[in-house]
Amino acid sequence: MNDITFNAAEQDQSKTSARIMVVDDERSNLILMDHLLRAEGYSNLDLIQDSREVMDAYQQMHPDLILLDIRMPYLTGFDLIEQIAALKDPLAPPIIILTAQHSRDYLLRALQSGARDFIGKPFDRAEVVARVRNMLDVQLALRMTYDQREVLERLVEDRTREIRETRLQVVQRLGRAAEYRDNETGRHILRMSHISALITARHLDSDKHLCEIMLHASPMHDIGKIGIPDAILLKPGKLTPDEWQIMQTHTTIGGDILSGDTSDLLCMAREIALSHHEKWDGSGYPAGLAGEAIPLTGRIVALADVFDALTSVRPYKKAWEIETALQWIQDQTGSHFDPRLTELFMQLIPEVLAIRDRYGDPVE
Repeated sequence: MNDITFNAAEQDQSKTSARIMVVDDERSNLILMDHLLRAEGYSNLDLIQDSREVMDAYQQMHPDLILLDIRMPYLTGFDLIEQIAALKDPLAPPIIILTAQHSRDYLLRALQSGARDFIGKPFDRAEVVARVRNMLDVQLALRMTYDQREVLERLVEDRTREIRETRLQVVQRLGRAAEYRDNETGRHILRMSHISALITARHLDSDKHLCEIMLHASPMHDIGKIGIPDAILLKPGKLTPDEWQIMQTHTTIGGDILSGDTSDLLCMAREIALSHHEKWDGSGYPAGLAGEAIPLTGRIVALADVFDALTSVRPYKKAWEIETALQWIQDQTGSHFDPRLTELFMQLIPEVLAIRDRYGDPVE
């Protein structure tokens, strides 16, 4: 670890910029300390005779060093040390006690209260200069370390955000890859993901973190279709039982593609890929889960995905009327869909339709 050292230029700069507060109820002591410090090049001084003014001045000045008398009317030096400590300032200045008391117990109490050093009265010029310089060097080192830590924290935050954004870009492109293989459109993916996030927000009382993850994870619900042969995936007619068995494997293929990552985003995406074709009565696939054994994310995406698929045009079908699709969903409540989520979904229809309008398919 590198030692922090200060050259002459840095020390000169610390003299001109150092903010020093001197607190003493004796005006003569303030005048003496003012002359002494200014003679050494310290010009940014705040001299306070009334201890009741210290805390307001502290908040305004943010001193680098405090020279503090102990025995004062109104508030003692011990009172002020306690009040400053209560602020929990990470860059709290060192405090040098100004005292005519030299008893061991008195000085120990001052140091144990939080003072860093002491200067005896009457003041010795060389002692004052040395102790002030040493404490300012310590404070300068603290500020440099603190500033470096802030810089490092910002760099880590920036890098973490870049990694998160890169992962999100990769995930979104995976979702688009699945779209290109199927007859679904990018607009369908936008609509169903926003509808899924809307249901999540209302069901979980607007948990912004989970809503954002749902928005970005749900587009990968059918990523496993990448592994389904074109002859089956793009077949215009009804699938044979064997073909249907192969088609169903897109859920487990998607789960495999999205496995092996511990991020909230990909964990949720994997959960959705594996569960969005499960049905409330246990007749879905791939695991035949029933009721609340089906992950909540899968139950939400099932509603959003089916509704938008029913009301959208596909090469093999016309779009259903909104009322017809809603009636079908209600008929499937308790068999295909979670009854409570379906009830919530019906309450959200005005907002769902607003999402459909916002991300509608382009008119050809």
